Amino acid sequence: MTAPADRPNPKLDYTPEVLTALETGRPVVALESTIVSHGMPYPQNVQTAREVEELVRQEGATPATIAVIGGRIKVGLSEAELEQLGNDPSFGKISTRDLPFTVATGRNGATTVASTMRVAHLAGVRVFATGGTGGVHRGGASSLDVSADLTELSRSQVCVVSAGVKSILDIGLTLEYLETLGVPVMTYGSEEYPAFYSRSSGFVSPLSVDSPEQAAAVLRAKWELCDTPGAAGGVLLANPVPAESEIPAAEIAPHIEAALRDMDALGITGKDTTPYLLGRIVEITGGRSLVTNIALVKNNAVLAARVAAAYSGLSMN
Repeated sequence: MTAPADRPNPKLDYTPEVLTALETGRPVVALESTIVSHGMPYPQNVQTAREVEELVRQEGATPATIAVIGGRIKVGLSEAELEQLGNDPSFGKISTRDLPFTVATGRNGATTVASTMRVAHLAGVRVFATGGTGGVHRGGASSLDVSADLTELSRSQVCVVSAGVKSILDIGLTLEYLETLGVPVMTYGSEEYPAFYSRSSGFVSPLSVDSPEQAAAVLRAKWELCDTPGAAGGVLLANPVPAESEIPAAEIAPHIEAALRDMDALGITGKDTTPYLLGRIVEITGGRSLVTNIALVKNNAVLAARVAAAYSGLSMN
């Protein structure tokens, strides 16, 4: 299904389910595909993706998993496409810089947080659920290694629901950088900013909200206060991992340090760092971090669906 006349971008293909939801003003939640193709082993990745989509539906919203297949940008995937995404090694990890090349050359690509934001914005999807967001890497003050996720948050009109900045990054510098970019950073139900695997990071959250309705009201105010429609930038909503699934900060910290040492010894840099570190931490923790990762992704999807429903209700008024 290609884009309808009022969504003129010819590079976007919508599933019938997503298209109907957008045309009727029903809530839609964007989901990234890198977490499926590069974040978990097969077939657990596809099973988790299907479960996450179903959780979104149970909350009254429509899931739109985003990927590039054969150069076509997909806003929502069929069962066969989701299976292909999880089991086809030709899917590269693509950020915003890689998106035009992947489309132009007809390749397959799994979208990162940044490129999913960009596509969601183009498609008119205002809420996006992921696991953890990127940020300033440790040592970033000298290396200037900063995730494109942050820049895209300042550009795309999307609310990103995550379990916070990934623990392998410099959370303090990331929060400072987001302040510089003018991106509102809120934590759901807590005044402390979470740290992906852990509910505690040691950093006070810049803002906090206590309900999906309150979060949706912030989104509406944020985008109404912009003089240039479509250029207001996004909002980061941090959702702490459920208490029963977390790995406390003091416990996960030495595992992260060990993974960082292993990465340095192997000379891994650039966009390969995050997949390596997350995979290595899974090995070091005997799979426990993967269990936590799956739990937080599902938790974020549920909150995102509720925020999307609340925002949809506001938009109808």
